[in-house]
Amino acid sequence: MQSNQRGMTIVELLVVMTIVGILAAVAFPAYEGQQRKGTRAAAQAAMVNIANKQAQILLDARNYALGAGALAALNVTLPVEVTSFYTVTVTDKDGATAGTNPPTFTITATPIAGKRQVADGVLTLNHTGAKTRDGKTGW
Repeated sequence: MQSNQRGMTIVELLVVMTIVGILAAVAFPAYEGQQRKGTRAAAQAAMVNIANKQAQILLDARNYALGAGALAALNVTLPVEVTSFYTVTVTDKDGATAGTNPPTFTITATPIAGKRQVADGVLTLNHTGAKTRDGKTGW
């Protein structure tokens, strides 16, 4: 007599689990990379917004908003996607919070330690429009 077998053998199950494991090992880092790129893009957009507001305030006040109160003075609220992963500061070109003559500013987005953005390094944007990421020119 022949009996009809149904189901999978343990070997077939192990092969399927191995294939799924390999796919997950390849896909997960790519997924994390895309999340990091999305958060970086949000931070860059926020920095460009701050720079645009700085240009407006320079026309009115003849100086840039700097220091701890700069974002409030510019009426900028950073999105949660940015504040969860970056600390954003606005200083003059030398890192000071007092104005210089001629006026300058540097917007710095520093990744928060232990978060996924640490791999990107520090993002900067200054009054001339120069952008750096992790000390290298361009974003």
